[in-house]
Amino acid sequence: MQHDEEKIAAAIRGDRLALQQLLKAEKEKLYRMAFTYVKNEEDALEIFQQTVLQAIESVHQVKEPAFFSTWLTRICINKALAVIKRNKKLVVMNEVEEQSAEQDASADIAQQLDVANALGLLPEKYKTALMLRFYQDYTVKQIAEVMDCPEGTVKTMIHRGLGLLKKGLKGVYADEWQRDFN
Repeated sequence: MQHDEEKIAAAIRGDRLALQQLLKAEKEKLYRMAFTYVKNEEDALEIFQQTVLQAIESVHQVKEPAFFSTWLTRICINKALAVIKRNKKLVVMNEVEEQSAEQDASADIAQQLDVANALGLLPEKYKTALMLRFYQDYTVKQIAEVMDCPEGTVKTMIHRGLGLLKKGLKGVYADEWQRDFN
């Protein structure tokens, strides 16, 4: 649609009413253009709004009134491409985060089960000391009070319990390591 060049010239000089009329006349074309690119009503409306905002801010830069419609369409296309690019990044990042979270969760659960199984095989005094220390975040002093023994004994039980736990888990993870690298 060709616009009255006088109206375009007035908009370029700063006539807000003339610009408003021009944008109103281009509204449907711009929206359809945006929708064609993004195929999403919400994004198309966002693109349209961004296009109108940029047109208001930079209409004074239009050099040739005959190319006003082309200039406006170009802004719309650039905004649409920016939204598409942003959405692709969001989709890729979301997919990566979801895959990573799923892998971390399954690996984490497997490790927790391995530790729980190995912990269950320890003698009761070591198991109790380790569970209070690492699952309940008790201090050595608090563990000594609960278990009714000296702090030095608690430190020894934690140290020995960790050593036994390491031995119990070493077989599980050594087998995995060999399987992965053979």
